Amino acid sequence: MTGTENTVGKVWLVGAGCGRGLLTQEGRRILSRAQTVLYDALVAPETLLEASPEAELLPVGKRSGRHSVAQEAINALLIRKAREGKRVVRLKGGDSFVFGRGGEEALALQKAGIPWQVVPGISSAIGVPEHFGIPVTHRGLARSFTVITGHTRDGAEEDWQVLAHLQGTLVFLMGLERVETICRRLIQAGKKADTPASVLCGGYGEGEKRIDGTLEDLPEKARQQGAFPPAVILVGPVAGLGLCPEAPGKKEKILVTGTLSFCREVARELAEGGRETGELPLLAAEPLWGNIPEDFGQWDWLVFTSRNGVRLFFQWFREKKRDFRLLGQARFACIGEGTARELAEQG
Repeated sequence: MTGTENTVGKVWLVGAGCGRGLLTQEGRRILSRAQTVLYDALVAPETLLEASPEAELLPVGKRSGRHSVAQEAINALLIRKAREGKRVVRLKGGDSFVFGRGGEEALALQKAGIPWQVVPGISSAIGVPEHFGIPVTHRGLARSFTVITGHTRDGAEEDWQVLAHLQGTLVFLMGLERVETICRRLIQAGKKADTPASVLCGGYGEGEKRIDGTLEDLPEKARQQGAFPPAVILVGPVAGLGLCPEAPGKKEKILVTGTLSFCREVARELAEGGRETGELPLLAAEPLWGNIPEDFGQWDWLVFTSRNGVRLFFQWFREKKRDFRLLGQARFACIGEGTARELAEQG
């Protein structure tokens, strides 16, 4: 799809999940076809490896106390890119509609007449507790769970009386700065002070930490043990089950160099094998258009030795508006499976 004034693209609101490896298969498929990706700060770096090397990657992430791009500006950027005819992915940590402001973006897109679609993601409300061995529901202990935002834009308070008398699990997102207030208000509203509670910090990330306690002592333990965001606060008997999953082993760190496309391809394969990677693109493919012959009728074979060669050759063909039937008499050969896949993707 090319961007013209008469072409309207489409936006996908994709939940990337709450940690590396949790992007869904549908999310991966959509992300690999995106031309522009607007991504949040909480998206695992490995997830961006699923995007095409040619995709435009735009960071618009928000972290507590460090808002880099206003929501209105993000909405406007989504609309502008879609009106350029682009396939746009709005990539969010967790799920777009669970405190992800995806609903606001969907409303803005719909008002602007932009087609949109949602790809669900695994929310930290359930994914992070499970990762640390805490089920949000458990027979005999919790028949329900309630997800609450730890802070609101207008400072509105929750109904603590209602929350304190719920029999299920309470899951607070983005509430680390208010952990003392949350615990105190629940006790004041009638929740027992010895109710098990946990702070789950940096789930799925390096240095992740679980801090267990009760409503009475959790704030002090969080201070003493260095709790840090992003964090999930969980209140209820399930926090006291004592389930401890096997901790993941220390990952090898590997730095990948080469062209941008090569770095992303190799880093993706290494990440799937459990390695932690970094990318350092030091090379760039520079097209030498003058070496491409004008007459293809005199050649029996076209041999491609790299993915970059395939991509640049067909880029030249399209920019020159050449007729692909000129290649009808030639036979094709590729060196390497990656080169063959790139040729197949060109049709």
